[in-house]
Amino acid sequence: MSLRVYNTLTKQKEGFVPLEPGKVKMYVCGVTPYNHPHIGNARPFITWDVIKRYLEYSGYKVTHVQNFTDVDDKIIKAANKEGVSWDAIAARYIQGYFEVMDRLHVRRADVYPTVSGHMAEIITMVKTLIENGFAYVVDGDVYYQVESFPGYGKLSGRNLEDMKAGARVEVDTRKKHPMDFALWKSAKPGEPAWESPWGAGRPGWHIECSAMSKKYLGHSFDFHGGGSDLIFPHHENEIAQSEASAGVEEPFVRYWLHNGFITVNEEKMSKSLDNFFLVKDILAHYPAEVLRYFIVATHYRSPLDFSDERLTEAARSLERLRTAVENLRQMESMAGGGCTPAGDKLRESAIQAKRSFVEAMDDDFNTALAVSVLFGLAKEINIYQSSVVAGTEIPDVDALRQAKEAYYSVMDILGILVAEREGRGKEEEAAGVVEGLMELIIALRQDARQKKDWPTADKIRDSLAALGIVIEDSAQGSRWKQK
Repeated sequence: MSLRVYNTLTKQKEGFVPLEPGKVKMYVCGVTPYNHPHIGNARPFITWDVIKRYLEYSGYKVTHVQNFTDVDDKIIKAANKEGVSWDAIAARYIQGYFEVMDRLHVRRADVYPTVSGHMAEIITMVKTLIENGFAYVVDGDVYYQVESFPGYGKLSGRNLEDMKAGARVEVDTRKKHPMDFALWKSAKPGEPAWESPWGAGRPGWHIECSAMSKKYLGHSFDFHGGGSDLIFPHHENEIAQSEASAGVEEPFVRYWLHNGFITVNEEKMSKSLDNFFLVKDILAHYPAEVLRYFIVATHYRSPLDFSDERLTEAARSLERLRTAVENLRQMESMAGGGCTPAGDKLRESAIQAKRSFVEAMDDDFNTALAVSVLFGLAKEINIYQSSVVAGTEIPDVDALRQAKEAYYSVMDILGILVAEREGRGKEEEAAGVVEGLMELIIALRQDARQKKDWPTADKIRDSLAALGIVIEDSAQGSRWKQK
């Protein structure tokens, strides 16, 4: 079976045919860096990390672009609250993003464009939309005219007239239609602004992704991903902007993939409900590999309920998979023998596991089924190990090699048990824990300093000094070292 994916645009599974043979181009909507990433952010980035790994495993050359929305109302608000510049806030939380995603073994995208770094491309696209009759200027603001684009609503399945009748936003009489959206916003006091043909201002939210994806991936590309909450209006507006500005018949995106929502104890995640969990806080209580496993063990389109109980269950499941790794290692160290019926069975299990894994992933990247395949192979490895330990079997070197190759390749694509697969010792694992704890302590101290809670910040520094750990502060941040 070849790869089939569920396309949000067509509302059905479709066979994947890349725009260019052997190549895949994909764009994933990134974070707005006004705070540390939360659990809802972690899901799409882990999901697309697995998708990219599998596509590369399948032989494709992948170009992966993921943006940072570093010019935004929330960033400006956070900057004004702290009395710092907007770009200082963005830089801080972009760094915070990489810190937690590195711990979750999310491999880096090929390009991480920022809004502030692509003003020329954004302004050019807005000018094109105006010239082509899809946008209009009002008092230094530029709006996209949704009625000018016949396909508006095709991704979300919404009807423009129904949206107009049900619009709850305050009516702006300057707009030609209530659903017209801003491409460029005129400058306001105390906000960052860039010069444009319509006066000083900054981009609207949606135009950024259209301009940046075009620069790095062209008018049309294979995959566009993000959370289900982005289908409307963000991705709907991206289609309208991109296809209207391109002037070609090719679709902006061939396959739209959206991950499901995360709930917390079966309630929708919300700051107002106080169930809005930052990844760095979760990782202070659970190993990063547990959180990653928790996410990949569910199909990306399915809803995912977050709770302590489910993370604890994920930790137990991961331990079962780890046991099979340890058993493989133990058997590798023993003297090998020739083929036996038990060895033949393990060898066939490994071959079947790889086949079943590919079938699962080819079915819309079904990681839940892929994980069950992994458990099936783990069971066969453990059964074989029991026979070896009991002395009824001498390890079949070739069977063990094939079992290990299959087991490790699946785990590599899922991105789990990295330390175990790389053969790290307990001391190295402990060093990683210490590094993570120090990052947490430094972050807590930095939060205290930003709140001008000097007694707490000094107490953390002095307590660490008493343990022989020195904190060095600089304009680039804080770092630690042992005396």
